[in-house]
Amino acid sequence: MTENKASINELLSLNAGSRPAPFKKWLGWAAAALAIGIGLWMFGGGNGRAVVYETQTVSRGDLSVTVSATGTLAPLKEVEVGIEVSGTIKSVEADYNDRVKVGQVLARLDTTRLEAQTLQSRAALAAAKAKVRQVQATVKEAEVQLAKLLNVLELSGGKVPSQYDLDAAKATLARAHADEAAAKASVEQAQGSLNVNLTDLTKAVVKSPINGIVLARSVEPGQTVASQFQAPVLFTLAEDLTQMELQVDVDEADVGLVRPGQQAQFSVDAYPDRNFPAEIIQVRYGSETVDGVVTYKTVLRVDNSSLSLRPGMTATALITVEHKKDVLLVPNSVLRFTPPAEPAKQSGGGFLAALLPRPPRSDADKNPVSTGKVQQVWRLRDGRLVPITINKGATNGNMTEITGGDIEAGGELVFALRKQP
Repeated sequence: MTENKASINELLSLNAGSRPAPFKKWLGWAAAALAIGIGLWMFGGGNGRAVVYETQTVSRGDLSVTVSATGTLAPLKEVEVGIEVSGTIKSVEADYNDRVKVGQVLARLDTTRLEAQTLQSRAALAAAKAKVRQVQATVKEAEVQLAKLLNVLELSGGKVPSQYDLDAAKATLARAHADEAAAKASVEQAQGSLNVNLTDLTKAVVKSPINGIVLARSVEPGQTVASQFQAPVLFTLAEDLTQMELQVDVDEADVGLVRPGQQAQFSVDAYPDRNFPAEIIQVRYGSETVDGVVTYKTVLRVDNSSLSLRPGMTATALITVEHKKDVLLVPNSVLRFTPPAEPAKQSGGGFLAALLPRPPRSDADKNPVSTGKVQQVWRLRDGRLVPITINKGATNGNMTEITGGDIEAGGELVFALRKQP
């Protein structure tokens, strides 16, 4: 037991003598700090790598602001030619792309039934006219009979005929006049029926109402057409394809910039490398909502003298809503630049400066000015960022007009930074 206690005391005294002194602890902390300093020196710019800012030049030139919209081409005047009578198509005398003139026959209807109805109407009219002549004879007879009774009454001194006979003769004459009026009305009715049949017979021949070109034909010989409730469309004609219109849908966010008289250019898939000129002639007030998007129909006049464009083509138009000449311009990348949260310092300071805390950034660095048309941009002076407040004007998405600020053409503004190896 005594020997074991002695061994424990000896071991405790040996461990106590091997404990590190306070200066050894400080030495360990210093080594750790030195390692951190070396890391900061190697990776924080102490190895010769410096932050380089890339700049863009302020230029002077022209700026065009455009609005994009899509739509379809259509003729200025498009007419749908239908038929008002029912029957079977006997012949079709016009085809797609045919040029037609006013009054030219496009199609004919089988008129057998219509001719029979017309013949019946003529016969009914003749019968009504014969009835009128018959009634007129009855009227004449009643007038003679009444005149005879009146003459007898005068000669007899009022003794004969009796009052009953006299009243009966007058009534007969009145009925004869009524029958004459009814007969004449029947004549007019028969004449009206004949006129309707003659009109239907005329409309059985479909003629072109305009000078133009056939865009569509929806009828074939032998086809039966029925027009009891709605006149079927047989042909679609365009009056003049050398002048067309482009109807585009302008988004509600852009419609305030668009107005009649503005110039535009558009392209179609058929000619991807060609732009066609156009001019706005109408911006409609009525809105259209498709899939939750509100648009306004805008009509552009198109010159199609070459007949390259065709109705129904889908077109993408760029409407020039504003054009400015000889103004200061900067790329929009300059306006999007924001200084880094901790700008790298290229000056000395070494290891100790890397360890010490840096002073807080100023409010100007933390919150760059950007309110409406006023914005803060940056330029370099002696390798350091210097803020400049500018006034923005119109923009086309790539370039922005500068309307005010301490800036001139040829100046350099920062738009990005990169580390130089």
